[in-house]
Amino acid sequence: MEKEEKKKKEIDRYKIAADNIEVDVIIESTTEGAKYRIVSPKWEPATLALIKEIRHELVTEVNVSTQEILDPSVIDSLKKKFADRASSIIKKKLPKINDILKRKMIGSLIHDMLGLGDLEFLLNDENLEEVIINSSHEPVRVYHKKMGWLVTNVVIQNEAIVQNYASIIARRVGRQTTTLNPLLDAHLVTGDRANAVLYPISTKGSTITIRKFARDPWTVTDLIKNKTCNAELFSLIWMAFQYEMSVLVSGGTGSGKTSFLNVCMPFIPPNHRIISIEDTRELQLPKFLYWCPLTTRPANPEGKGEINMLDLLINSLRMRPDRIILGEVRKGRDAEVAFEAMHTGHSVYATLHADDITQTIRRLIYPPINIPANMLEAVNLNIVVFRDRRRNLRRVLQVGEFIASEEEEGKIHVRPNIIYRWKPGEDKIVPHANPLRLFEDLSRNTGMSLGEIKKDLQVKKTILEYLVKNNIRSINEIGKITNEYYLNRDFVVDHIMKKGDPKILLK
Repeated sequence: MEKEEKKKKEIDRYKIAADNIEVDVIIESTTEGAKYRIVSPKWEPATLALIKEIRHELVTEVNVSTQEILDPSVIDSLKKKFADRASSIIKKKLPKINDILKRKMIGSLIHDMLGLGDLEFLLNDENLEEVIINSSHEPVRVYHKKMGWLVTNVVIQNEAIVQNYASIIARRVGRQTTTLNPLLDAHLVTGDRANAVLYPISTKGSTITIRKFARDPWTVTDLIKNKTCNAELFSLIWMAFQYEMSVLVSGGTGSGKTSFLNVCMPFIPPNHRIISIEDTRELQLPKFLYWCPLTTRPANPEGKGEINMLDLLINSLRMRPDRIILGEVRKGRDAEVAFEAMHTGHSVYATLHADDITQTIRRLIYPPINIPANMLEAVNLNIVVFRDRRRNLRRVLQVGEFIASEEEEGKIHVRPNIIYRWKPGEDKIVPHANPLRLFEDLSRNTGMSLGEIKKDLQVKKTILEYLVKNNIRSINEIGKITNEYYLNRDFVVDHIMKKGDPKILLK
């Protein structure tokens, strides 16, 4: 009877693995709401004592250089070094131990000595978007893609451990968290973004927020399938990216601005030099692209050594870029240099916090960004992405352009021209108005007539529909086909028009 009752409470169950330890995740309904429970190995007191003894031997026997501690690129080899030595020690102490138990013990040791304890399981759950420690006085909370916010059964024993986790994350990126420097914004070896605020700035206790990024990133195929955008609109965006138009992606917090920009990167031709500038590495580009990623660096505790976006943006102009990707426009000086880069012939792609095209214009021309209105015409296309939190949908809300006109006394007025918009009632993206500037700019830059532009858009739409129909969705597969399109356009178009075997294009 009790077993049946327990089954009724179970909403979902699946397995995850981290460092050779496989555990069950159970999401269950309780009187306090849905909860996330990890069924991790339970060690007997004698086994715990043995693990503690092995840990002590590992610390004394395995030599770890400062470079290995600080270099994120050698973490895998460091784990292997610890695992090999731990395996020898365990085999010596317990000659008859079975392989499954031995692997679990080694995994547990690696989590405790080189990782973030039980948080490693959460970081390896692809269904989670956020992992949050509020303090050691509360259970760890997670944001589940299907279930939303959930309380877990993972509890950090004390504040010292939370602070130690923050220090581990900081050391991996060459930074420190101290009483004098209690704030941290960094990325883990996995690429996930971590933010830490130490006590007493965080008055409940030290807090860590980890935003997980997809190991298998979204691609254009995924976004067409889940109706975030359609093939017709993506064909227009593809053309804008191909022919070096500058594009701004706007949206609210968590709307998917960076993810959408990342999805569009394979549309860039392979022989163009790309410089990306971010606070934390989030972009993941196909292997074939000629890409140089740059990231900012905060000042050290003495206030020295800061490298900000403006420094990198100015420096990038000396690196002969064809395309510049700016993580996010926040400050006036950054925006000013970005818009100057557009005016001097560079293609610039950036994200901005704004909920629609009208608000994007206001954010740019008023403080704190405060860009002169006449500079906005350097942006060829503005894409606004939107998140419907009730239904947990992400959609392209509007796609448009900025139209500037001169009014009395020489003042410049900028208004939006919305080309496509999302109709919430029908959950469809529909044409709204004809482009007033985009096709004219494309014609001037490429020499194509309006008829040729429309024909090219139709070809691109057909290619995108082919990708969806054949479920070609990994970032490198799509990158391979777009690369082949730029190198041998006639062959690719002819093959796709004849509905040829996709394996030929992916060779």
